Amino acid sequence: MLEDEKEEEEEEEEEFERWSEYLSAAADFFSSFVPDFLRGWSCRSCRRAVEMLNVPSQAFPAAASQQRVSPAGRNKVALKPGRSLMDWIRVTKSGRDLTGLKGRLIEVTEEELRKHNTRDDCWTCIRGMVYNVSPYMEFHPGGEDELMKAAGVDGTDLFDQVHRWVNYESILKECLVGRMAVKGSTVINGLSPASSAKGLEPTPSASLLPPLPKDPHPRFDWFQTDSTVNIVVYTKRKITNSGITVVDLVGGALRVEVILGKMSYVLHLQLSHEVQELVSVLTSCAVGKVQVCVHKASSGKWAELGQPLESHDSFLRRKNRVVFYRECVLKSRTEVTHDTSLFCFKLPPATHMQMPVGKHVYLKALVQGSEVVKPYTPVERTLMPELPESKPVEGSSNEVFLMVKVYPNGVFTPHLNSLNIGDSLLMSSPEGSFSLRPLHDITHLYLLAAGTGFTPMARLIKFALQNLGTLRKVRLMFFNRQEKDILWHFDLDRLAAQEERFEVDYVLSEPSDDWPGRRGQIEASLLSDFLTKQEESKCFVCICGPTAFTELALRLVQQMGYLNEEVHAFQG
Repeated sequence: MLEDEKEEEEEEEEEFERWSEYLSAAADFFSSFVPDFLRGWSCRSCRRAVEMLNVPSQAFPAAASQQRVSPAGRNKVALKPGRSLMDWIRVTKSGRDLTGLKGRLIEVTEEELRKHNTRDDCWTCIRGMVYNVSPYMEFHPGGEDELMKAAGVDGTDLFDQVHRWVNYESILKECLVGRMAVKGSTVINGLSPASSAKGLEPTPSASLLPPLPKDPHPRFDWFQTDSTVNIVVYTKRKITNSGITVVDLVGGALRVEVILGKMSYVLHLQLSHEVQELVSVLTSCAVGKVQVCVHKASSGKWAELGQPLESHDSFLRRKNRVVFYRECVLKSRTEVTHDTSLFCFKLPPATHMQMPVGKHVYLKALVQGSEVVKPYTPVERTLMPELPESKPVEGSSNEVFLMVKVYPNGVFTPHLNSLNIGDSLLMSSPEGSFSLRPLHDITHLYLLAAGTGFTPMARLIKFALQNLGTLRKVRLMFFNRQEKDILWHFDLDRLAAQEERFEVDYVLSEPSDDWPGRRGQIEASLLSDFLTKQEESKCFVCICGPTAFTELALRLVQQMGYLNEEVHAFQG
């Protein structure tokens, strides 16, 4: 079944590409014939479906999400003392002129941007906005060389490849130089001399257009009863396990996002009448239909559904979608180890959010006057919840559990740990590139985790044991400093005792003298016995931990002959 989903998603990608090419060709075609004002309108309308305009946004996570690292890894350098994020926040609040323009905002041409390409005078463009990043050089965790790659040019693509989730707008707001100047299009006069002389507009030949492909854009409709309003989304494809529906209803504003693999369809409306804070979602996977039901505050007939808001009826790649947040309330906090707690956040009453295995969410809060965003991977309340049949459909609960290690000198976790029960912060929808498709027909699942890099593995263990019929073995090698650092130690041992297909190996870098288990750090000799490939077996490896651990583990696994498609590296 997972293999079928892979083929369907690839077909959808191809369909979207064909439709994008068609719209682009159509826009170019009409631009040759239509007068100036109409030409501009047609291009904007057609190309809007193809790609987002290069304007500033708060979009960060996605295709190369921080949940996924490339085989080459991500560059991170040791910063000098006094160059932490908190130090940078203090610099931005010092009143110092970080742009060199004395508070003026200017329009920047490509020619002007190219002039500022040195270490001491470095401008770059991200999503249409130009920043002077020279003052930030010494504070950049990736080092000066990474920033210099974008010196004097548009650095949007480079930024997206490395750390699109970072809230650059907040970090660089005092470095904003201005907006990129928009180049005017060359006017193409598609009139023949004869028609021009007569003042007539030409009639474009439809035969010159490429053949019309299937439109992949979902559509929606609505109907009502005395007490409910029902919005129906027709996705035009089967909804596979990679399909997620997220619904938010706040202050009469309804936002529905249907995530279809790498694509995202959004409805966003200010409803025309008052409704109750109650939503329900019914998904018909086989026919590709999602029905969202809201309850009227008072009975009566609605003449219209509502007024469109930002991004209404849009179908985009998820990496181009602005991250959407909702306010969540801290419901409980439970100690897991001496420095790690399990935080339970309650979603708003009218929010429906599925939480797929291997995905993460972003938490956003105001810390010392600056917005800080951090990613965390949800877990269950326990490793293997009792009576799974009595639980609601996976991910549809109104609670989100996050296992977080609190760093006393950190920027975000001390703030998180200081929240009182009932306090709130902002949480995003599920993000991340992890897919269940490669697990199709696997016989062996190997998990390499260090510290809180265990969090994506927790739900993956449960999913594999309960859903993969071909599975023979799940093996977890869990790296920590000391025994007291092992997360859910008792639960893991109990699961290993009860489930013959599950094994766990603990490796400690600073063990006590009486520690009976493995000692040391990740190395080839440890993995050679652990990552065994038996005859007629199909294996998959997942890796998660601090950046240095993940990159080293990835290299070692590949040196042992595992292919890229047999390995997924989460970044912790």
